[in-house]
Amino acid sequence: MTDAGRGGGGSAGEVATRDLLVDLVRIDSTSGSPGEADALLLVAEVLRRECGETGVVSIGYGPDGTPDAVVVVPSTRPETPAPLLLFSAHIDVVPVEDPSAWSHDPFGAHIASGRLFGRGSSDMKSGLAAALVAVVELLREGRPVALAVSTGEEVGCRGAASVAELLRGHPIGAVIVPESTANEVVLGHRGALWLRVTTSGRAAHGSTPGLGVNAIEKAAAVIGRVSELPLLWHPQLGCESMNVGTIAGGSVPNIVPDRCVLDIDHRVIDDEGARLTDWWMSQPEVSAVDTVLDLAPVWTSVDDPWVRGLGAPVSERPASYFTDASVLVRTLPAGTPVVVWGPGDPAVVHTVDESVDLRAVEAARLHYVRVGRAWTGADGPA
Repeated sequence: MTDAGRGGGGSAGEVATRDLLVDLVRIDSTSGSPGEADALLLVAEVLRRECGETGVVSIGYGPDGTPDAVVVVPSTRPETPAPLLLFSAHIDVVPVEDPSAWSHDPFGAHIASGRLFGRGSSDMKSGLAAALVAVVELLREGRPVALAVSTGEEVGCRGAASVAELLRGHPIGAVIVPESTANEVVLGHRGALWLRVTTSGRAAHGSTPGLGVNAIEKAAAVIGRVSELPLLWHPQLGCESMNVGTIAGGSVPNIVPDRCVLDIDHRVIDDEGARLTDWWMSQPEVSAVDTVLDLAPVWTSVDDPWVRGLGAPVSERPASYFTDASVLVRTLPAGTPVVVWGPGDPAVVHTVDESVDLRAVEAARLHYVRVGRAWTGADGPA
């Protein structure tokens, strides 16, 4: 990262960011793959090398002993530590289904016409690279900032719990999630409540269905009533939603199925999941409801003083996706401002030929340095 010549022209920070982004995109860090941990450990190595004595780097581990989070905080810990400005990013990417459909190697980090192509270039290795280089610079200046990097965000914020644990005891004053927002400040997103809904029946021979109870038909009856779900509306986050993502039932055509399972994706605007769980459980056909994922919604007021001082366009729309902030907000003091703000291009996230404008990446880095220098810690923005 300190080799300003490797990436060609540009400022030292710009070159360091571009070089780091190239290195990160060249690692296939698909969620759950060995490369996910490899990329995370590269981040830890870079932070240790570049921060030196100015930052303390910690690694978190999942239940299987695999690294799933990295956090760097200031090495100086006064008796009354100042609240930190936290940058929270993830290292994993979604799968590449058909590499032959790409114009370039999806893990080649090809640069053309000012854009870098590759899986994860927009979501969200560009935001991570910009934040990491900015945080290193800010820590060297003695600023109260921190960086957290997780695995498994794309599959339900798996590593965010380790991030929260590594940050225990470090007061957080504000959070920037450098996700793909085209450098607009986005003030939040809905939470996610994923439910596994089971209907039970009685097996019988397919030639005598009247002797059995068809669990698939019971599931269909419940799906027919989803318009009755108590979905809420929020003036900024919009309407809650429901999607039946998968249906699994039966084994062969000539057996009446005795079990059917629905996977339901609710995007929610409050943190009271019992309201929806209770509705599903109250349906006469349903025998069980299990919570698979429970993530909180995130919202910060446009009138928050720190948000007003960010000096960047503020989007009128929430993000459509969830982020690790859904886990972190449950550990933060009420009213802690959280924004989603990164250089990635939302239009190409998860697509073939995913790419990012390198000018946007450099703009993000400069934003982060500027905002980090304005962060006084004790009082928030200067």
